[in-house]
Amino acid sequence: MTEAEPLVTDEIMDGVYQALCDHGYAALTMQDIADACDKSKSLLHYHYDTKEDLLVTFLDQMLADYETKIECRAGKPPVERLVEFVARFVFSPEDTDRASFHLALLEMRSQGPFNDRIRTSLQRSDTLLRNTVSGILEDGIEDGVFEPVDIEATAALFVAMLDGARTRQITLSEGDAAEDTYTRTVAEQALERLIDPMLTDGIDRPSLDEALDALDD
Repeated sequence: MTEAEPLVTDEIMDGVYQALCDHGYAALTMQDIADACDKSKSLLHYHYDTKEDLLVTFLDQMLADYETKIECRAGKPPVERLVEFVARFVFSPEDTDRASFHLALLEMRSQGPFNDRIRTSLQRSDTLLRNTVSGILEDGIEDGVFEPVDIEATAALFVAMLDGARTRQITLSEGDAAEDTYTRTVAEQALERLIDPMLTDGIDRPSLDEALDALDD
């Protein structure tokens, strides 16, 4: 592989995202990605030997971008950060590209048991999500806004619940109102049943809508 210029890399990564939204993972070709980013297939192969190389690079970039977003919010109060973490898993029936993208990622995740490179990226993603929640909980307990909890177990519960809700919505929603808004329903339950009982006396939390608005800023 040959490293591309930053601007070209960004354009290619945007193309990968759009191609995954449009074609899914299983049927995705290098030509699909080339078309989506308005580049030649030969240029893609110049920088990435195989489709797998390109997709692994995309996953790594996606995780790096997420880490940057988390770092940018590191100075916010722990309660706000935890509610915003929950809010990141919520998407509406109108978020069709986002649903298509996560469905493509779900296809890719199915290759984890058979592909070491994809499995490594998926493990890194899971670790990043758990560590994000663990760090928020640690800060909140230290600041006295969260009651003491088993940090690792609680972080694992948050990630499993929210990721499961997202998977259910993208695989089962076909015009069913309850399924089309399932991630929001589960997110609200997470706030009421997991976060609220952890709050110490006198500590308020943002609503889910407030957190969603903050993520849009």
